[in-house]
Amino acid sequence: MPKDNFVTITDVQAAQARLLGIAHRTPVLTSRIVNDRTNSQVFFKCENFQRTGSFKFRGAYNALAQLSPAQKQTGVLTYSSGNHAQAIALAGQLLNIPTTIVMPDDAPTVKQTATRSYGAEVILYNRQTTNREELAQNLASDRHLTLIPPYDHPHVVAGQGTAALELIQEVGELDLLLVCCGGGGLLSGSAIATKALLPDCKVIGVEPTLADDATRSFHSKTLQTVKNPDTIADGARTPSLGQITFPLVLRYVDDMVTVSEEAIVRTMFFLWERLKIVVEPTGVLAVAALLEGVVTAPQAKIGVIISGGNVDLAQVGKLFSQC
Repeated sequence: MPKDNFVTITDVQAAQARLLGIAHRTPVLTSRIVNDRTNSQVFFKCENFQRTGSFKFRGAYNALAQLSPAQKQTGVLTYSSGNHAQAIALAGQLLNIPTTIVMPDDAPTVKQTATRSYGAEVILYNRQTTNREELAQNLASDRHLTLIPPYDHPHVVAGQGTAALELIQEVGELDLLLVCCGGGGLLSGSAIATKALLPDCKVIGVEPTLADDATRSFHSKTLQTVKNPDTIADGARTPSLGQITFPLVLRYVDDMVTVSEEAIVRTMFFLWERLKIVVEPTGVLAVAALLEGVVTAPQAKIGVIISGGNVDLAQVGKLFSQC
């Protein structure tokens, strides 16, 4: 089977059934100010209100729920800067599966604390000197744990796609869907769901300009990488798209764009101040592309996925002082 067929709308729908009553059906917010500013009708799918504070819970639970009894008993391991870490930890707690998380030692304190609070063992590493994938693979092998990567896994992708599926089920037809991109799990899953239900809806992925590996990969059709990008959007510091997500992005996504660090901060401030919601830097990437005019679609019906809200509140004052 070709890699870009690893995940289908049937998988996303099965994930939705699996998540029913467990994951939150997150709210969809609208804003007259945003509609006036963009001359369009905008619907924000607010995954910052999801369990563990991000969309990542969808894919984590969907993946862990499908493990064999033996795999569940032995436990799982993953690597993550924070949101997938928390999601795996909570999913493991709910399913009674031991979890071990490899996290960078500079991951936001709020994410490290939350991950431990769900009962996970956290192993810290220095991102400047250590390859997290190699460390995780070695630990998983030594401890006989099942490795559940943060994005490059078909069950994770299918689970993430339920965010877009819910949005479309609630608001109906869309002309455009904007989705943030780190490793491409949310983007590819959302694009699969969108293209199956709304073939004419354009799907655009959004990255930080400082971490533009997926954008370069999309336009060159060759997998590109970036090493430890210095972006405040910590969820987008992934080195590259994955072996599963890259073909899916090429097949189902219409375009990729990037936004500056300044645009990310301005958009965070706007959403906190005007929509009264707590959103993290990675969570506003898709919104930034729209509000900063990187993507324009006047008179269109636009869906925007706000991916998460796990921001370190101690750092917010420093960020917003730039506005």
